[in-house]
Amino acid sequence: MKMKKIRWGILGCAKIARQLIKGIGEGETGEVAAIASRDYAKARAWAEQNGIPHAYGSYDELLRAGVVDAIYNPLPNSLHAEWTIRALRAGLPVLCEKPFAADAAEARQVAKMARETGLAVAEAFMYRFHPLYDLALDYLRSGRLGRLASISSTFTYLLRDPTIVQADPALAGGVLMDLGCYGVNLSRLIAGGEPRRVSGFARRAAVDETFVGMMEFADGVFAEFVASFAAQKRQRAEIVGAAGVLVTERPWHPYAEGVDVTLITDAGTETIRTAGGNIYGLEADDFARALREDRAPRWGVDDAVANMDVIDALYASAREGRAVEVGRR
Repeated sequence: MKMKKIRWGILGCAKIARQLIKGIGEGETGEVAAIASRDYAKARAWAEQNGIPHAYGSYDELLRAGVVDAIYNPLPNSLHAEWTIRALRAGLPVLCEKPFAADAAEARQVAKMARETGLAVAEAFMYRFHPLYDLALDYLRSGRLGRLASISSTFTYLLRDPTIVQADPALAGGVLMDLGCYGVNLSRLIAGGEPRRVSGFARRAAVDETFVGMMEFADGVFAEFVASFAAQKRQRAEIVGAAGVLVTERPWHPYAEGVDVTLITDAGTETIRTAGGNIYGLEADDFARALREDRAPRWGVDDAVANMDVIDALYASAREGRAVEVGRR
């Protein structure tokens, strides 16, 4: 029997929301039922453009309307925790955009409310739902790469508009929060645990515009990432083991039709084509299935808090000019 679709409500008209709307539309588990903006005319226009039945002129109005089953929160970083908590209080589970909160203390407030309400919360790192990462983790677990040694990644683009929310310190902007958080998340995903100690290096303008992070995990595994608003657009990730190296040039936005991954071993170089899928749709589908099955999402609120712990430690390291132990500042 066909299951009833999860009805999504979207807070705000952020550019990234269009990607989730498209992904949900291509899936079978959900539908976008409502959108809210502080500017009702904008919400109404988005609703008409995207076939969304309900539009509201305030976020609270949407939360009280009773027409949705789950919330997607792509508001500015400084509003993530506040409106995720408000949605939980309204009885609605939340898929919150990255970064999960302005800092780890806020993230813990969200986690506390999630526990009190018993509702699902997840951070919207969409990339990790692509089959590319099933392949990478399978290669690690099977021993094909040998013992894991290091993880490195790059995520950069040239920020041409310094007035956007990602560059606003009042809105918890900065390149570590916008792009570097991906490098943190990927490193934790591949290492299969949490870093013990980190070092961060930042070049600042109004906010950090370039950030280099280094992480030390258990068993001698190291990770590093480069994130920048001051460099040409680039993505890359390398997973290095004793027996092989896996390289992808599309770690954060792998194509829906699949991506080519390079495997380098003593035997030579091999190109592997992964399976595909719309990463936003896969992310929304996992969340919707978790709600239907009364289980936690694949990566839930504890994972989101852990990611913010690392980000806090990296910022502390950059400020203090020393290595910082995660969670022990």
